[in-house]
Amino acid sequence: MPYAAPGAFYGGINMRRRLGVTMACALVAALLAGCGNPAGVDGDLADDWSTLPEPRLYMPAANTCHSGLSQVFYKLHTTIDLYKPLDCGASHGGETVHIGQLTGADAAPSKPPAPGSPTVRKAHAECGAKATEFLGADWRGARLRLWVMFPAVDGWSGGARWFRCDLSETQSLDSPGNLVARTGSLRDALKSASPIAYTCFNPVMMKGTDAVDTMTPVSCTSAHRAEFVGIWTAPDTPYTDYLRNSARTHTGCRGVLAAYAKVPNDSNIEFRSGTIYYSPEADAWANGDRGVRCFLWYDDNDLKRSIKNAGPGALPVR
Repeated sequence: MPYAAPGAFYGGINMRRRLGVTMACALVAALLAGCGNPAGVDGDLADDWSTLPEPRLYMPAANTCHSGLSQVFYKLHTTIDLYKPLDCGASHGGETVHIGQLTGADAAPSKPPAPGSPTVRKAHAECGAKATEFLGADWRGARLRLWVMFPAVDGWSGGARWFRCDLSETQSLDSPGNLVARTGSLRDALKSASPIAYTCFNPVMMKGTDAVDTMTPVSCTSAHRAEFVGIWTAPDTPYTDYLRNSARTHTGCRGVLAAYAKVPNDSNIEFRSGTIYYSPEADAWANGDRGVRCFLWYDDNDLKRSIKNAGPGALPVR
């Protein structure tokens, strides 16, 4: 079929143009004749929009659990895309035990608080106290790690000023960075005997030294040479100063040992038992954690009982 070029003229009239003019005239005529809108349409595009709801900020909740098992999940500034709470009866990596709120000067900055800042330290202290209350005993006396998290930049810019306190179960005393999945809430977990609580141990020493390599947990009724006796609160000094002064830390732990075993805290206590201690990690220290985990170290003979409240007879001067 032959192709006719667009706009071809027949009889001196452009047929396409004439058709367009005819259609336009027909439309105008219809409008002038009172042709109305379809049923339910009023012709006003601006009056039928519903009011948009107020934006809702991401707000985490306490008494929820989460699947995260890594430092990436429990980062200081957390985002809504990582917030997928679970029932604590399901397998999980952490539990939110408290939600706090920043106020006053702590809430004023335009950016979320930085690691080691006074705001983070204050929140860490509140989280630690709430975690201890939640568990029924000091959280540092068990295979647990405390996480303190704040809104990320977007949430902070939108007005969020909460901080979240989570607890995770760890693999062992010597592997605090290795988290393990658990089922069931940690509420009141340390009010009575618990498999996650630190009790008695057999230290494994580094070859050719008197330094501890690992601490193997054992029952206190079986042969052992170490026992967790409590937490010593180190002074608020730079971390490097703390690390240099091990004698001060041993002295502090001997005081904790004396109270635990009900023996005199005098010049003879170092002849009753030695001490082992585990320090807070550098990042925890920067955020205000001064809790040193203290252990009795009985190197002369095996113990087969706990020395809690045992008195001087259980730890004679040697």
